[in-house]
Amino acid sequence: MPAESSSVLVPYTSYLRVYEPLAAFPEPERAHWTRYARRGPTPTAQDELRRSLADLLPTPPVPVRVHESADAFVAEVDGVVCVCPWRTRLRGWLALEELAQELPGSLLDAVLPPVVRGQAAADYERWREGNPDARPWIRTSVWQVPVGWFTLFADDEREYEPGPGGDGARRPLLRYRTPMVQARRRLARALKALRDTMDDGPLIEGLVDVGRWLEEFHPRSLVELDYGGLVHVLPDERLAKDHSAADVAEGIAALREGDGEGAGAAYARFTERWRAVKRLQFAN
Repeated sequence: MPAESSSVLVPYTSYLRVYEPLAAFPEPERAHWTRYARRGPTPTAQDELRRSLADLLPTPPVPVRVHESADAFVAEVDGVVCVCPWRTRLRGWLALEELAQELPGSLLDAVLPPVVRGQAAADYERWREGNPDARPWIRTSVWQVPVGWFTLFADDEREYEPGPGGDGARRPLLRYRTPMVQARRRLARALKALRDTMDDGPLIEGLVDVGRWLEEFHPRSLVELDYGGLVHVLPDERLAKDHSAADVAEGIAALREGDGEGAGAAYARFTERWRAVKRLQFAN
């Protein structure tokens, strides 16, 4: 499917994605993704978000699409084609569950009436009966990149492309990519350092959750952290100086060595950077 273009940007969401080699998929799904990857240009993350938002325009809105997406992101790793299925329907159900925990009831009812949410929940329950082991290939976060995501990557895996020139043809990009083996190894080391130096809390719980998720995938997969729409609310000079993975790695290394002051300094740099991003959420 050719990539779609749009002048409408849907910002503010970051992504953690897993691209699996075609060999990881059973038939006939493997054949589908093999044909799909050969078609040429595929839709972008912007296209995916734009389609999802379009489902919310009807009255009543459609929070979860009726049919699962047949699209995916495609990457080539050392000559091996890997795909990251969108699984938009599954992710829609999971997002609805999270939304119920984050929004006040009155606001949630205004955005998505109870009858709509109830129908979606019933559909999900029926679907899960036939797909008990299903999991998404993509995780999302709004207005931030969770600190635990950065533990999977090294600073030299950072890819940055600045914003558009005068023609506006190119959009900024900031992402990290690493082999699954490296991601799992780094996460295990970070988790050990944190458990050796602090009590259980949200950070450790988040790492455990991401670790369990990564274990579901083929060991030769590619893991990607994409700043996604966040690049549209941050100036190029701030993106160019953003080395959050390096800050997190430095902080964890300091913890491992018993250097509390060094760990605190690295964490302060990280939190100040992302506090500034978070403030934009409430700006006019």
